[in-house]
Amino acid sequence: MYKIFIRPLLFLFDPEAVHYFSFSVIKYLSKLGFGSITRRIYTLEDPALEREVFGLKFKNPVGLAAGFDKNALLYNELSDFGFGFIEIGTLTPKPQDGNPKKRLFRLKQDGAIINRMGFNNKGIQAAIEKLKQNKQVLIGGNIGKNKLTPNEKAVDDYIICFETLYDYVDYFAVNVSSPNTPNLRELQEKEPLTKLLQTLQDLNLSRPKQKPILLKIAPDLSNEQLLDIIDIVNTTKISGVIATNTTISREGLQSENKLETGGLSGKPLTERATEVIRFLSEKSNKSFPIIGVGGIHSAQDAIEKLDAGASLIQLYTGFIYEGPALVKAINKKILESLPR
Repeated sequence: MYKIFIRPLLFLFDPEAVHYFSFSVIKYLSKLGFGSITRRIYTLEDPALEREVFGLKFKNPVGLAAGFDKNALLYNELSDFGFGFIEIGTLTPKPQDGNPKKRLFRLKQDGAIINRMGFNNKGIQAAIEKLKQNKQVLIGGNIGKNKLTPNEKAVDDYIICFETLYDYVDYFAVNVSSPNTPNLRELQEKEPLTKLLQTLQDLNLSRPKQKPILLKIAPDLSNEQLLDIIDIVNTTKISGVIATNTTISREGLQSENKLETGGLSGKPLTERATEVIRFLSEKSNKSFPIIGVGGIHSAQDAIEKLDAGASLIQLYTGFIYEGPALVKAINKKILESLPR
């Protein structure tokens, strides 16, 4: 029903406006008691779907990627669509508006989206007020730096986010790979990235109970850079990697919006994200877990990510194009693929 009736209607309007409209509708329907109906339709519960990864128990391996619910406004309601976990953010210490609109573009012919949102969010304190309402949803906190914070002081922003969010999320995702904050990707270089992650890990180890710290990386890294990532993860002993963020590549695109600046997500990223997952898994000898994300538009796409070495997966653009039924379809396919 979504792809036949709802999506064509939504796609007639500006994508960012539709995003906020959809949030309002989901919130309103939930208040009317439709959450239980949503759960019955879209949730697949089975002990065989449960996963224990970096010390956390996931009811299923399909999560919602960061960027969809930046401000932790709707994570309880979104979990009703069958997700095993929700990643909020990217959050920054101070609120910021992000980049000027228009900044979100559909590439319908390519099954893709280009965004240059620029870490627009209401700030970490506003998110915490919402997270206090958590109804047992497993939450990842994706953290970044404010646009006006220079790279030489970026560590300070990540420390603020880490320490302030610590009691309200189950794991952290360190975002240094968005192409929409000036010079942010420079923090992926080996020396500054090692310093950043080691600082956060030292803070983590000083706590009575540690939280998993994951690094979210770009799909545009070379094999040499990916080998550096493996070395950094093993050196700092953080818990794992999220592969991958959006790409700046525009290879093979057909849509009229293909030359818009920003990060590209969706089907054009499917193969590259899987390649990065496989490379990291094989070259690291599976020494750390990977959350696979990028171009998952079908159950088979998800299985390929898992087969390549991902322990968990996340959706974003596929959720927008294919609708909420995709979550259940993936979990059903996972169950069918298990040895009997």
